[in-house]
Amino acid sequence: LVLADKKKIIVILVPLYNESRTITQLYSELCKVVNNLSNYEFKFLFVDDGSRDDSVRLIEQLKLQDHRVQLVELSRNFGKEIALTAGIDHVEQSIDAVMIMDADLQHPPELIPDFIKHWEQGYQIVASKRLSTEKIPLLKRFGSFAFYRFLNAVSDFKMEPGTTDFRLLDHVVVEELKKFREKHRIFRGLVDWLGFKKCFLEFKAPERFGGGAASYSYKKLIQLGVHGITSFSLFPLKVAGYLGVIISSMTVLLMIYMALTQYVWNVEVYTPLAYFMVMNTFLIGLVLSCLGIIALYIGHTYIEVIDRPLFSVKRVLK
Repeated sequence: LVLADKKKIIVILVPLYNESRTITQLYSELCKVVNNLSNYEFKFLFVDDGSRDDSVRLIEQLKLQDHRVQLVELSRNFGKEIALTAGIDHVEQSIDAVMIMDADLQHPPELIPDFIKHWEQGYQIVASKRLSTEKIPLLKRFGSFAFYRFLNAVSDFKMEPGTTDFRLLDHVVVEELKKFREKHRIFRGLVDWLGFKKCFLEFKAPERFGGGAASYSYKKLIQLGVHGITSFSLFPLKVAGYLGVIISSMTVLLMIYMALTQYVWNVEVYTPLAYFMVMNTFLIGLVLSCLGIIALYIGHTYIEVIDRPLFSVKRVLK
């Protein structure tokens, strides 16, 4: 007897938060694509990040009609980065790859075969770059541009600008990702940090299905940017040190100038105290700024040391 080749198992990981308008359509679109890829076995792993709508109920209904549907329900909203981590942690070791995509259909399911094609060519990470940005608010575009430029300038690895979480990861990459336990994280940053053989696919994102606004507010984006910079670079601390050296040097030079003016050139100086007060005030502000930066790192260290779990799972359906 000749045994048939075992099908490769690919898990499609979808984090979601209040996506009841899109789940049914997303599942339908996924089925249209994966049902034509008969050489692979697919599983749909939904990670509910504390949704308050009917998202969980809809997934439960899908589970009843399709055994491939799986659910990891978190006990509350932990954020997308942690939801992705929870999904990766619940992926079995026997799988061959994980396909990550958003639930709003802005990551087109019809591109999945292209990701798989490049994966089969030997790439262990097949990432995506969003081509069209005209519907993204100008402030978000500028913030993204500034973040990538700054992070790539001060860190020891490079994050490709314009990339998204829409990507395929080989099982080797998935197992390595499970080793990361820091609380403040940018998921795609950790993937880029790992290295491995990587390629990029460009895509044009369609309109967000069902309307509505993206769940990532400006506040969350700013927090994500701060966490990313402080997680991957010590540059802010170095800046504080450089500024301290510069200001101290300027203060010494000013004091020398004041001494020369009064004792060598015999020029009456009536405002040395004013110079001193201005410099002293500026130094106080600098010290406070440096303390704020240091406090940020101490806060991160504290959170890591107390070693809370990254997430709390309410239940798992497999």
